[in-house]
Amino acid sequence: MNDAAPIPPTARRMAEEILRNAILTGELKPGQRLTERSLCELAGVGRTTVREAVRQLESEGLISTVPHRGPVVAVLSEGEARDLYELRAMLEGQAGRLCVLRGDESHAAALHAAVDQMERARQAGSMLGILEANAAFYAALNAGARNEALRQAMLGVQNRLAFFRFSSTRWPGRAERSVAELRAIAEAVTARDAAAAEAACIRHIEASAELALLVLAERARGADMVRRGRRNAMERA
Repeated sequence: MNDAAPIPPTARRMAEEILRNAILTGELKPGQRLTERSLCELAGVGRTTVREAVRQLESEGLISTVPHRGPVVAVLSEGEARDLYELRAMLEGQAGRLCVLRGDESHAAALHAAVDQMERARQAGSMLGILEANAAFYAALNAGARNEALRQAMLGVQNRLAFFRFSSTRWPGRAERSVAELRAIAEAVTARDAAAAEAACIRHIEASAELALLVLAERARGADMVRRGRRNAMERA
């Protein structure tokens, strides 16, 4: 492929989507170094296209550039994660409220359909199915809220927290609780209760935040064990 040639927008968007999904699903893990060669192979495009895709994902907060290492999958500190979840709770609470005030029966029906889809995926043990149903739920919520700026802001925050969404899906009992939390949102929208919808959205994100901090703590303990193991091995050598 000629890297000096103009980049077709469709190729760039395809590369962005492939790399974004690889991060969102955990195929590319937090802190992992991203070489151009490996990204070109993963996305099936040339270096120039990959560089454009990396710049876009860096602007979304999914990739960060580390001096002397180059691009890596972004890693959130505990404080950063806490701040983002607080912001996400405010944004999604507003989306729930607006969905009641501006949405109609079709949006409520789409929310219930997404929750039912998630429950079927949970029972089938399909992690991908759960994530797809979750995306359908938020698409319906935002469609009812009818606020494009709010949708974009929510998407940006959700992308920054993508690692936790993937990890929490595998946490014992979390998928079942998530179904119940999303169903409470859908029921509040159906009942046309704006305050209840906002509160249910906030409760859902607060529960997600609590689990995310546990995931961060587990990861920190694992990294510490690896470091101690290496240090002990070097001392024995």
